[in-house]
Amino acid sequence: MILSGMDTFSISLVGVGGQGTLLTSDILARTAAIAGMDVKKSEVHGMAQRGGSVISQVRFGTKVCSPIVAEGASDILVAFEKLEAVRWRSLLKEGGTALVNALDLIPVTVSSGQQQAFPETEAALRSLYPRLTLIDAQGIAEKLGNARASNIVLCGALARITPFAKEHWIQALRDRLPEKMLDVNLAAFEAGYQ
Repeated sequence: MILSGMDTFSISLVGVGGQGTLLTSDILARTAAIAGMDVKKSEVHGMAQRGGSVISQVRFGTKVCSPIVAEGASDILVAFEKLEAVRWRSLLKEGGTALVNALDLIPVTVSSGQQQAFPETEAALRSLYPRLTLIDAQGIAEKLGNARASNIVLCGALARITPFAKEHWIQALRDRLPEKMLDVNLAAFEAGYQ
């Protein structure tokens, strides 16, 4: 992916509280800055600590005037679970790419019987997103010994479809993550990148 001829590039990241959505957007923004881009980031995480929706948007380019991505203007949508990908389809522009963790989280309102379950999220995703990549980030992270690193697996997969060098991503990971967590997260990034 090349930015030539493009003023800004926009990525929306969506998930629920506790999945690492905000950390991943921080790493993305740091990567863009290391690469010499102008970067702006916004986030909405009202009830995130209680498992509510989290949205973060990162815009980068030679000159970025606003951190807010308009409806239908994201070049890439990264969803940390399938239902959030269905919910936030309106963020992605036509022809944009969706990178989705193949994880089904059951909302509290469904498990408590207050709402019906959303049937067939994978079929819905395939009809909503012509350019869809589903990745079992949770399963990959579990095989590496740390299920909480699934966001970094997604980060590695995202790195493949952005214009930044792998070294920029790794530097951003080193800058943002605590030393004691670096090895497992670098392994998670590499697994996602592959």
